Amino acid sequence: MLNYRLKIGLAPMRRDVTPRPGIFNWEKAEARGHRVTEYIKAHFADADVTFIDLAGVNPVSVMYSEADAERVIERFTAEKVDAVLIINCNFGNEEVAAQVARGVGKPVCIWAPVDDEFLADGSRFTDSQCGIFGVSRQLQRFNIPFSFIETCAVESDIFAKGFDEFLSVACMVKNFTGMRIAQVGMRPKPFCSVIFNEGELMQRFGLQVVPVNLAVVIDRYNKILAERDAELEAGAALLASHYEMDDLTPPLLKKVFAFVLLYQWVFETYRVQAVSAECWTAMQLAVGAMPCTAYSILADMGYIISCESDMHGAITMALLACAAQGKKIPFFGEFTVRHPDDPNGELLWHCGPFAYSLKKEGCACKNVNMRQWFQVKDGKFTVARFDQDDGKYSLLAGTCESTEGPYTFGTYLWAMFKNLTAWERKLVEGPYIHHMAEIEGDYTEELREFCKFVPALTLDTVEE
Repeated sequence: MLNYRLKIGLAPMRRDVTPRPGIFNWEKAEARGHRVTEYIKAHFADADVTFIDLAGVNPVSVMYSEADAERVIERFTAEKVDAVLIINCNFGNEEVAAQVARGVGKPVCIWAPVDDEFLADGSRFTDSQCGIFGVSRQLQRFNIPFSFIETCAVESDIFAKGFDEFLSVACMVKNFTGMRIAQVGMRPKPFCSVIFNEGELMQRFGLQVVPVNLAVVIDRYNKILAERDAELEAGAALLASHYEMDDLTPPLLKKVFAFVLLYQWVFETYRVQAVSAECWTAMQLAVGAMPCTAYSILADMGYIISCESDMHGAITMALLACAAQGKKIPFFGEFTVRHPDDPNGELLWHCGPFAYSLKKEGCACKNVNMRQWFQVKDGKFTVARFDQDDGKYSLLAGTCESTEGPYTFGTYLWAMFKNLTAWERKLVEGPYIHHMAEIEGDYTEELREFCKFVPALTLDTVEE
């Protein structure tokens, strides 16, 4: 499964020059560094986010020299931080910032607390904003990617929003780098659109595709049916409590829930963070049951599974889950049909795998032929697709908002886009396909920043 826990290095920094009247004051810069570091630890630490500061790295716990840079790199590396926030406490030190960013080799964000102390005699003590321009230019010269939070007070909403976006970026980079994705079975023969290049994913991104033979999966599935009846009975009762059901589904509920136990086994046994699964129609033919509803249960448990052997779809879903830091659940809704009345409306649909928790309040929820039928709750959603053409990888990202439309089968969201024709053109001209991943909320900025740290990946947005 994906790992949403983050360890962030906090690196307050001052200038390494002799202080002079009115500027480069050491003591005030160090005091600012201590204050904002403690504020960040007090207000942003939680069960998933911990911080490593510079206490004891030098006598003032603020970096300013090349020797400090070496010690900071050593600490952050030993602590296995996932990202670094460099805090420009006065004019700063461009050389030290670049050394630390390059030496740690993790996503870095630069930020300067707003200057707020001006004396009647004209003195200014920090000039933090001016210094951040020098820091950014030095990072650019070394081709070091970085995020940036605009100059502001640490207590401001601006900082809170910018820092949370950076945490999302750190979470995406952490999980994307070296991600293991199980490929269960093969693609359905007609689905040429989901073809992918395993070698390129490994070479370009360090992603590992773990092949899982369908015969092995079927064998495990049958063992679960034979050996874990108590769990299957409880699972069947859970499913029965959720849905209005047709006449065909109730006798098959244990077989449906067996897929939940099966894929938990796949994740644990093969140590993967996501799964791309052959489902239609292999599973129905092999074991006499469909996994759609099980995918829904698994999604609410935090598992990432894409339908129809869509490897790039699984990667996209994982990225969106990390963008939300595990607080929202992605779903796999494909562009299907236009809205009958609104030229910018589109049906984002799939046969029944969406997480049950996404169900719109008060809407009917059926289970027909082992597939869920319900409408997704109202809101604003990020729509994204990781894909490639001729060895060039890009990440399409944009947003939509829910709207009303005709009742239909399966799990679905009627979505309103600003310019649906522009989206349609993207899907027709490529390199994208109709399979998209969606998640509640707007994470387009987080995806944009993420692409900075993955040189082989380009962000693509729809012109609206």
